[in-house]
Amino acid sequence: MTKARTLGAIVLLLAGMGSLPDARAASFYTIRSLNTPIADFVASGDAVAINVTASSSAEIARAGLTLNGADVTGALRPDGAPGSLTGTVSGLEPGVNTFRLYKKRGSQAVVGELTVIRAVGPVISCAALASTSLPDTVLSPTVLNADGATSAAGVPLPEHCVVRGTIERRTGIPDNRPYGTMFELRVPTRWNGRFFFQGQGGTGGSVVAATGQSQLPPGNPPPLAAGWAVVSFDGGHEGGDAAFGLDPKAKTDFAYHSMDIAAVTAKALIGAYYGQGPRRSYFAGCSNGGRQGMMFSQRFPTYFDGIIAGSSTYRLSVSYVDAAWGLQQFTAIAPRDATGAPILANAFSNADLALVASDILAVCDAADGAVDGMVLNTNACNFDDYDPGRLACAGAKTPSCLTAAQVAALRNIQKGARNSKGKQLYNVWPWDPGIGGTQWRSWKLGTSTTPVPNAIKYTFCSTSVGYLYLTPPVPGFDCLTMNFDTDPARLAQNSFLDADNPDLTVFREHGGKILWYHGTVDPSTPYTEIIRYYDNMADVTQGHADKVSDFARVFVVPGLGHCNGGSGLDRFDPLGPMVDWVEKGIAPEQMIATGTNFPGRSRPICAYPKTAWYDGSGSLEDAQNFVCRK
Repeated sequence: MTKARTLGAIVLLLAGMGSLPDARAASFYTIRSLNTPIADFVASGDAVAINVTASSSAEIARAGLTLNGADVTGALRPDGAPGSLTGTVSGLEPGVNTFRLYKKRGSQAVVGELTVIRAVGPVISCAALASTSLPDTVLSPTVLNADGATSAAGVPLPEHCVVRGTIERRTGIPDNRPYGTMFELRVPTRWNGRFFFQGQGGTGGSVVAATGQSQLPPGNPPPLAAGWAVVSFDGGHEGGDAAFGLDPKAKTDFAYHSMDIAAVTAKALIGAYYGQGPRRSYFAGCSNGGRQGMMFSQRFPTYFDGIIAGSSTYRLSVSYVDAAWGLQQFTAIAPRDATGAPILANAFSNADLALVASDILAVCDAADGAVDGMVLNTNACNFDDYDPGRLACAGAKTPSCLTAAQVAALRNIQKGARNSKGKQLYNVWPWDPGIGGTQWRSWKLGTSTTPVPNAIKYTFCSTSVGYLYLTPPVPGFDCLTMNFDTDPARLAQNSFLDADNPDLTVFREHGGKILWYHGTVDPSTPYTEIIRYYDNMADVTQGHADKVSDFARVFVVPGLGHCNGGSGLDRFDPLGPMVDWVEKGIAPEQMIATGTNFPGRSRPICAYPKTAWYDGSGSLEDAQNFVCRK
């Protein structure tokens, strides 16, 4: 993918001739911007180079081109290629500019359309932005960063103004801790009219640089570099610990309120700086950031035109029940130290997990038409499609088999948490060869060789549950002692932190679009959770299932871990397709993924319920030789 495409550029629109007679059916026209480095964003000046093509030189000679309704065909000249004209068109207005290509000059038959954005500049100085009067908000002095003076993800950033502030500053109870929603807004001197709200992972507690790329998949350049205005925030508290849960307002801030006020404040500052509000507003977040995106669509459905929710841990209260379930299953079979204490990390060796990963591949790899070390047919490698009992030792434990206890633990963990009566408390987990990777171990088992686990699940569960999900709080709550018959109901009392309302009717009527992506080896939350929500939402949202894909799509990413990493390909661009969907009505059918696990390889990521299949010919390394199908 090109850098411009990754940043959300609408580079090319082409129009066919529809249901014309057979002699004309092959006719086609294209129109594209030749602007660099970002095709749809002209950062300076009022001109852009345009190329238009048709099936023949005769057709292109008759074509007409308008800019914002004015005829500009005269700016185009033959460029030496058959059926092709190129020229520089002047007269772009600040903001959105629309080119229309007509079959004949002066006719009404539009055969192509292209949107180009000319940068909008500020109407006040960067320093003056700090004097903006906003309710219950304290702004810090601003900083104007010059072109290239700063960078993000290795990409130089354009000139932009940085403003920080705190909303609803107060002293908490009962801990006298300072609270408030801190935020950072970066507004470029040459703005493309778009607003990007950058979500946050974990339990928040700090303001990450507002450049945009940190909540997108790896390899995506910062939206700020393409002229986006970007905001980030801290979730209503500072510090990475969960003790903020002692303060009732801080817990509500984390759940949804700080998102609300950060978005409203950012838009107000953007309006003050440019003299106009955002033309389009987008949100992107992963993990807890995915939950935040879903919360926006449910509680604040008119705030954003497009929401990207990755690896969404949207049912936090229930996910911690499952986390405790898994920790208890592993701890029960873990070897003991000299004092008799279990060592969680040793429940499975790295060799054991590699054995399981290899066996999953042996069962599931070919289900997509190609044996390539990846499981692309994600519909054929779920809980019921694989059984680790295949690896059970016939006798003593050897490197080529698993003990009966290990097999039972894997089965129990993958089937999800259950109570003593067998009632399902959480979703099943899919099988994926990424189970043999470092990320799966880090989340589920950790690496500590002491009785004190360092698994991420243990760390989150043993801090967040006691502070955030039990009322009154129980600091020090031990997830290794959670009772699955009684404790899930206690956690459910704080389910207001969850983003599980399936009714997105208002969001859909607003015109909003939401795109989920979720990996099959995500060790934090199984992708089956998003399918659960999608199905529930389709049943409840006005319009029902036959209309849901018009505004909501799920992309199950084979082998992707939690937001990144895993056993598959983790580099893809959801922002470009989202912009096309919102601004041009082009719904995404697939995204193209690459990654370091398989250098030189590309694969399509298909919109659920379709998966990628090898079409039977061509290189196994090229996405063009794979198709999306049910």
